[in-house]
Amino acid sequence: MQRKLIHLFGFLLILTISIGFIENPFTSSFVDQMKDSDVTVIKKQDPLYEEIIEKAKEYQVPAVNAEIHKVWKATPGYNGLQVDVEASYKKMQAKGTFNKDLLVFRQVKPSIHFEDLEASPMYRGNPDKPMVSFLINVAWGNEYIPDMLETLNKYHVKATFFLEGRWAKENPDMAKMIVEAGHEVGNHSYSHPDMSKLSAADIREQLSKTNDVLKSVTDTTPTWFAPPSGSMRDEVVTIADEMQMKTVMWSVDTIDWQRPEPHVLVERVMSKVHNGALILMHPTSSTSESLETLIISIRNKGYSFGSLSMMINEERLSTTNTKSDN
Repeated sequence: MQRKLIHLFGFLLILTISIGFIENPFTSSFVDQMKDSDVTVIKKQDPLYEEIIEKAKEYQVPAVNAEIHKVWKATPGYNGLQVDVEASYKKMQAKGTFNKDLLVFRQVKPSIHFEDLEASPMYRGNPDKPMVSFLINVAWGNEYIPDMLETLNKYHVKATFFLEGRWAKENPDMAKMIVEAGHEVGNHSYSHPDMSKLSAADIREQLSKTNDVLKSVTDTTPTWFAPPSGSMRDEVVTIADEMQMKTVMWSVDTIDWQRPEPHVLVERVMSKVHNGALILMHPTSSTSESLETLIISIRNKGYSFGSLSMMINEERLSTTNTKSDN
């Protein structure tokens, strides 16, 4: 009888130890680590895994830092690309052969961003980003705005409208219509003066009065400022920056205020369009009549459209048009 009790006790002790071993989180973690280690060893012994690691270098695209370019001034950065070896291996493992079309990429951010830059005007987006932006300055031309908004909406194009403060105050419904259509709104001064000739106090007044009107009318706070006629000096850019607004110019001018024939306007833009192009326009008959053709022509060259805030976004676009315009 005593021998049977000893055997039973021994059996229960072994069973308890076994259960404890299985349920012990430290033991489970150790087992999991061993399994992961075994999988890693198997991968590293697989020639395909090593081939992906080696060839990943060929497909790597370095991130581009934002910079103050010697010609184009404030220039946004652009994400780089890096091969995700693990994800790529999983996709190729079934066939066991390398296939560049099955590579999986992840984006890599630059170390210097647009918001890190000192006060400087922006004339274009990143030259590797196949996007263009319409910059529409509004101080007149009300009769053409509805048709332009309809065309932009038809082709799902988002633009940045720079509104004169005085105009927005006198045309609140139209200002709201622009914002409600999903477009970005920027500051275009209050009364369209030559900003380069104003005192610092007058510069601040022009900018703050416009921001107050736009906040009141559209419930938006501009982060962009476009000087009327492009006239400015360094102090204007600095003051705008202190007011949390970046100053923007343009790289392609429609010269639509001269009322050119629509085909002339389209040819003028298409001969100069480029990665990161900032295209200046106004609500004129020429622009209104040529806008649809212009959008189609630009898209046919492989460019996408976006507001200024979309232009400075570092996220890469999935397109093959990545020519550089340095």
